Amino acid sequence: MGTLLQQIANGIVLGATIGLIALGYTMVYGIIQLINFAHGEVFMVGAFGGLAVYRFMLPENLKDDWYVTLPLMILGGVIVTVVVAVLMERFAYRPLRNAPRLAPLITALGVSVALQEAVRLWFPDADAAQPFPRVFIDAQVGFGPVSIPASGLLLIVVSIVLSVLLQAYVSRSRMGRAMRATSQDRDTARLMGVNPDRVIVLTFVIGAALAGVAGVLYGSFITNVDTLIGFQTGIFAFTAAVLGGIGSLRGAVIGSFIIGLIKTLGGQYLPGGAQYDYVWIFVVLILVLVFRPQGLFGEAERVRA
Repeated sequence: MGTLLQQIANGIVLGATIGLIALGYTMVYGIIQLINFAHGEVFMVGAFGGLAVYRFMLPENLKDDWYVTLPLMILGGVIVTVVVAVLMERFAYRPLRNAPRLAPLITALGVSVALQEAVRLWFPDADAAQPFPRVFIDAQVGFGPVSIPASGLLLIVVSIVLSVLLQAYVSRSRMGRAMRATSQDRDTARLMGVNPDRVIVLTFVIGAALAGVAGVLYGSFITNVDTLIGFQTGIFAFTAAVLGGIGSLRGAVIGSFIIGLIKTLGGQYLPGGAQYDYVWIFVVLILVLVFRPQGLFGEAERVRA
């Protein structure tokens, strides 16, 4: 029982990370119907941005003060991811906004590879895994037989809080209404005074900021990062977004926790162990899409006569 509860806790931590990335996937798709496969690499860039702040910008006397170091690392990671996302939208995706869907999809894959190679070439020694400082309180928090690192608990709390705030922002704010209007009908929204270009840029900015926060906190949790974490975690996030119903913020978060639990519990208890955890994730995804193609919380597409 103790092992089961521990694996559930590990799955929740992983799901919290995936959730912050999946929100970016589902927001961009909901607004412009683009699967931004480069979003996983935005997460990776955020982790390396936070690491760069720690290594090259913070004075040594501040590195042991987590309440100073961690916010500055998160700020650095968010700034880098937002700049990358804005440039990505402006120069890679906006020129292809009215192109056939295959063109922006291939472009997204190209941007993904370009970001990986940029970090590998420009960040010192990025060919190998880089040690990431556990800048938050280096302690284990116990809940009966379950033990979670304080950095993992912080990741869960931050993920839930940011998800709730994002849902409230999209549901209640003026710009949130503009996002929903643009998602439903971009041309009609423009006639009603909404600037779709501004809405789309803001969508990329919000998604990138969440990925930047996730990158720094995840790096602090696992204590090492490499250029492949974006691809690996991005696959999980995309799967979670599809599982929950791509375009649904609530579905993206719940789908992320489901994916996290499947990975940890499947790796522990199902045949093949950790070598087959990817298999079980996609088996569940296929079953859900067979019986509910719109995902768990997505709306069925309406076909007009």
